[in-house]
This record gives sequence, C-alpha cells and structure tokens, in this order.
Amino acid sequence: MSCSIILGAQWGDEGKGKIVDMYSRQADVVVRYQGGHNAGHTVWVNKEKYVLHLIPSGIIHKDTVNVIGNGVVVELEALIKEIRELTERGIKFGGRFFLSDRAHVIMPYHTLFDKHKEELKGAKKIGTTGRGIGPTYMDKTGRIGIRICDLFDDAVLESKVRGNVEEVNVYAEKIFGLPPVSADDIIADCKRFAAEIKPYVTDTAVLINKYIGEGRKIMLEGAQGTMLDVDFGTYPFVTSSNGTAGGACTGSGVSPRSIGNIAGVMKAYTTRVGSGPFPTELFDGDGELLRKTGDEFGASTGRPRRCGWLDLVAAKYAVMINGLNFIALTKLDVLSCMERIKVCTGYEIDGRVVDTFPAEIDRLERIKPVYKEFPGWKTDISGARSIDDLPENAKNYVDFIKDYLKVPYCVVSVGIDREDTIVLNEIF
Repeated sequence: MSCSIILGAQWGDEGKGKIVDMYSRQADVVVRYQGGHNAGHTVWVNKEKYVLHLIPSGIIHKDTVNVIGNGVVVELEALIKEIRELTERGIKFGGRFFLSDRAHVIMPYHTLFDKHKEELKGAKKIGTTGRGIGPTYMDKTGRIGIRICDLFDDAVLESKVRGNVEEVNVYAEKIFGLPPVSADDIIADCKRFAAEIKPYVTDTAVLINKYIGEGRKIMLEGAQGTMLDVDFGTYPFVTSSNGTAGGACTGSGVSPRSIGNIAGVMKAYTTRVGSGPFPTELFDGDGELLRKTGDEFGASTGRPRRCGWLDLVAAKYAVMINGLNFIALTKLDVLSCMERIKVCTGYEIDGRVVDTFPAEIDRLERIKPVYKEFPGWKTDISGARSIDDLPENAKNYVDFIKDYLKVPYCVVSVGIDREDTIVLNEIF
C-alpha cells in the first residue's frame, strides 16, 4: 500500500510535527485531512523552529508535495499569512502545495460566534480556541457552508454570503447584542483572498489518487488527537472533526483500500489543552515539572497544557479505534527529570476497576487511576540512537508500554531535533 497515516493517539499535542517531518523525507506527498488553524505542529530543523498551523509538515522538505484536503476548514487570511511567512524563510510553494476546492472556509461570523457562544457557557466552557472551527463544521453539516470553489463564482459567493449573513445578524443583534455583520465587507475580503490562493486550488482528491496510481508514497497527517475526535473522544470536550484513521479517508478522498500502515503518536506522559476529563492529570509539583521541562504550551495558542502521567487505558482505546500497527513514542527525554514515574493501567470507577475507556463524561470524571510505578533514570538520553543506548530503567519503561499495547514502535523520540530519534521501523 502506498498510503500511511500518522495521527495523534492522545489529546493532541503529542509531537506529531516532528514525526511527520521525519517521515516526510521518505514520503512524496503529505496530506492534512482535518481540523483548522487551531492546530499547531512544531518542527525543529538544525536548531531552527518552524510552527505550522494549516500547512502540512512536509513543506519543510523541498521535494515533498503538500496538500490541504477537503476535510480541513480554512481561514483564508491565516493561510495566506502562513504561506508568506514560510516563503520569506526560503520555502517554495509553486508546484508543491495544493488546496482542495472542496475544503470549507472559516468566515468572520464563524469566529465571532465561536468566541461569544463560549462566553455564554460560563463554567461549562469547552475550552475552544475561539477560531471559528466548530461553527464552520456546523455550517458544513448544516449544508450552508461556503467552500473554496465558491470563492471563484461571484454569483454563488454573493448569494451564499448574503443568505448566511441575514441569519447571522439576527443572532448577532438579538442574542449577543453585537452590531450587524457586513456582507459587502466579507464578500470583498473573500474575493481579495481568493485571488491570492487561486494558484494552489485544485480537486485534490483527483490529484492524490493520481499520485497513488503512479505509486507515490502518500502520508496522511492528522491535526488533533484520538481523544478529541468528535465521535470517539471525551465528548463534548472535543474538536469538531474526525482526527481518527477513518477521518483520513473522508478528509482526503483516499479509499480505505489504499491505506497501509497507521502510526499513532503518543507522548511518554500525557497532556491536554482546554476543558474536559483528564484521568491522570497532576496538580502537584510533578505536573509543574513536566510542564516546565517539556515546554508544554500550545503551539497555536500559547496556552499552558494540563500535564499528567501516561494513560495506557486511553492509549489502548486509541490503538483499537485507529487500528494502529505502530506507535511513535515522543518526549521520552522529558521524563529524565523525574525520580519516579507512574503509568495508568486501569480505571477505578465506583469501586470497580476497568481497563476500557467509558463514553459517559460523569463516569470519566469519577475515575481514580490505577498506577504502576517505575524508577526514573535521571540522565540525559538525547544522544541515544538505539534502544540499547538507553539506561536500563528507560528501557524497562519503553518495553512495558509496548508490551501493554501489543504494538511495536516505529520511533522513540529522545529530543526536539530531527536527529534526536531512535528509528525502529519504517512506515512505508
């Protein structure tokens, strides 16, 4: 099979950027299949930092083609800004970056509603980034969304925008007490942005399948994590799309028959951003130490991430849902700061221990994690290039995770740079 998927196996922020960047050296094409500019992938190359929000991580490699698929929602100004910034750093886009004509557009009123609806929730806030992602997906499923292809037909664009704005302004004025939105301003901005992105727009499903027919290696890149999937995550504290393996097909136009390996990226501990259940969250000095040592702040928002011990119950669930046949373990080096390390192997709920991930939020919030404890290794491991280079305690920790999940590693990451990596299996 010529297509492989790399996705998050936790609550996002697992270090997917580095893993995708690393395998992009082998891939001919990298496709982003869901999410919006609320995601952020951080890539370090020769001590130089790249933070990508919409552009696939393969853009750093000069010979790799990069595609934003139909499953992504696109904020046009953010996309153009990212293209300009990367161009200024010497990265070429011509002939190697494409945008789906079926992708939906985040409109200004989506961002407006996202922020104000979240404020109305008070203590029940989901923790959205307020960037219009959810409302855009709502309009998509409500069949009133505006797609990239609509930007190039003046009559269609004007009809859709004016129809949507008429309804939007009822909510803006009567519910939020805001001034009306200007349809004329939105249409003018859309036309201006459309002219700038036009060279990149195409039917990417046709393009990707053409590449598959040519035998090229395709990497499908998820933005968020499994536990934020709208169907299988900690609903309603989730994103608004399917970041799991099934979403890779619907968000790109690739048939399931073309999928080969599926690699799940997970940290050697666990983090999440925003509200919602987090069974292994730490509220003590260990949590602060993980946050500080791991530089756990959102790549897109700068928000501090909630930190906790590795949750293998959630990880096993991610293995099942996605059909993972490889694990990419990241940030093992961060745990070098810890004297003792814990791993969650079960959930105690109402006096009963289970090893499955419940759907009900109230049950998730009552979980008492069952931990197995390991001694730390308290030494720098960033120079390790094989499992045998690791201290014995680190090897024992890594082996326990693999044996519990019954899935081999493709990668164990021991530092932020490309080269700080133990490569064990190829995914193509």
